[in-house]
Amino acid sequence: MKVLETDRLNLRRQTAEDAAFMLELWNDSSWIQNIGDTGVRTVEDARSRIVNGAVEMYEKLGYGFYLVELQDGGIPLGICGFAKRDFLEEPDVGFAFLPRYWGQGYAYEAASAVMEYGKSVLGFTRIAAFTSEKNEPSGKLLEKLGLQFEKLIPYPGSDEMVRLYSVDV
Repeated sequence: MKVLETDRLNLRRQTAEDAAFMLELWNDSSWIQNIGDTGVRTVEDARSRIVNGAVEMYEKLGYGFYLVELQDGGIPLGICGFAKRDFLEEPDVGFAFLPRYWGQGYAYEAASAVMEYGKSVLGFTRIAAFTSEKNEPSGKLLEKLGLQFEKLIPYPGSDEMVRLYSVDV
């Protein structure tokens, strides 16, 4: 189900049929380095994670991480959307794209549309985000989207500190 459309992209809800793409994304070295190892190693594991993760979140919250694909040809590039995490008061925006699609403005285009959707459709008044301390490119993109760095916070269940950003919308 398509949720958003931009000049070049469609953002739609993930389905079990996206398992092969998500398996590739979750096992990309940039995902593992910047987000973490999901432990998903098979297409069947990926299907299960989509159904028990993204699909469940759509049903429970009405939003989640959307699959981002090119309008022309429907080629999947990455994901972008919102999550609601127990350790944050407000929903947080996030994005991840395969490296071969970096540097082409896709993440900014998708995240800009998602931010507007959060404000105008979902009624968010404040949006958060976080990145690993070392992930400078994502931090710069968050700032380009209007979020401001607040502070370092501990990431639950790990020794890692993450950079917290937020914006009133």
